[in-house]
Amino acid sequence: MLAFGLVIVLLAGCWNRKELNDLGIQMGTAIDKVGDQYQVAVQIVVPGEVSARKAVSTSSPVTMYKATAPTLFEAFRKLTETSPRQIYGAHTRVLVFSEAIAKDGIAGVMDLSIRDPELRSDFYVMVARHTSAEEVLKIMTPLEKIPANKLFHSLETSAKSWAPTAIVTMDILFDKLMSSGVSPVLTGITVTGDKEMGKKQANVEEIESSATLRYSGLAVFRKDRLVGWLNEEESKGYNYIISDVKSTVGHLICPDGGKLALETIRSHTDVKGRVKDGKPSIDVRIMNEVNIGEVDCLIDIQDPETIKELEAQSEEKTIRIMQKSVEVVQNEFKTDIFGFGQAIYRSDPKAWELVKNDWEEHFVKLKVNYEAETHIRKVGLANKALKEIVKE
Repeated sequence: MLAFGLVIVLLAGCWNRKELNDLGIQMGTAIDKVGDQYQVAVQIVVPGEVSARKAVSTSSPVTMYKATAPTLFEAFRKLTETSPRQIYGAHTRVLVFSEAIAKDGIAGVMDLSIRDPELRSDFYVMVARHTSAEEVLKIMTPLEKIPANKLFHSLETSAKSWAPTAIVTMDILFDKLMSSGVSPVLTGITVTGDKEMGKKQANVEEIESSATLRYSGLAVFRKDRLVGWLNEEESKGYNYIISDVKSTVGHLICPDGGKLALETIRSHTDVKGRVKDGKPSIDVRIMNEVNIGEVDCLIDIQDPETIKELEAQSEEKTIRIMQKSVEVVQNEFKTDIFGFGQAIYRSDPKAWELVKNDWEEHFVKLKVNYEAETHIRKVGLANKALKEIVKE
């Protein structure tokens, strides 16, 4: 009994407990620049409106609080002026930077996130494009009641099945900022349609919403500063090079006109660096497995020679996409987002020590060699386009 009593004295108990009724669950965070100050806007769940037992309601499932201060820490604490509950950020799904913040440098605004023990680092980071970060979190969304959840899940879905987007969590972003030989990218998010209508509940009560949130290109950073944007095809080329294409769809132009759609079902890329006579170079080798998803041209896809021609055409197009992405980044942005510097380091650490201090100068002149291999696995049940079969 004496030993048991001593153990009880040593137990920590619930001294730091936080009651759910006292917390405002933060799902999304938007950071904008207002003059020389930071504006923080947080999207908070309204528990009664998202309850499974809740009857149909016309009220918003989320609310927003915002504050402006010289530092982010002060801005977050200042939210208590308007929020009746303590803001709890452990369930944050997305963090949205404005373009102004991204151009000034995101290292400063990330400092709080990596020091705060309450925050997890698995939320997705993105950049608001052609709009403020606050506006992004104000748009009401169908299917997903909570807009931050919509942003989270749609980015996952797009990255898995389309490819011109990139999933970047806070820990991945931090690692790239701290590493030499690679610069980060972030997915852009924009608002299309009527922004004012998008803020109202009526936006989700119509078949076609008045305003929608749409992912748009990749933001290219030099160290921690935004320097430009990749378009859809260039973004896909980036993901091909870093071997982050899980599935996507593209098309080929048939010899006699018409198009043929190919679905990538597996893709893997090897990037190797070499240094010869003091000059670094990169070898990129990609292997794709694809299925024929749609045929709208006059070809016989049961013919082995036709399949070989389609595979060769697919290989050429994949190389063009990757080549275009690298050329744009080398000529316009002059920053290594592909991790070519790290490939040089892995292959020859001693040579990397000689070039790492002026790697950006080497990167813009870097020779990149491409090799692609495509295998068509499935062609479907019909050996011709359906419209040709119907004509016959």
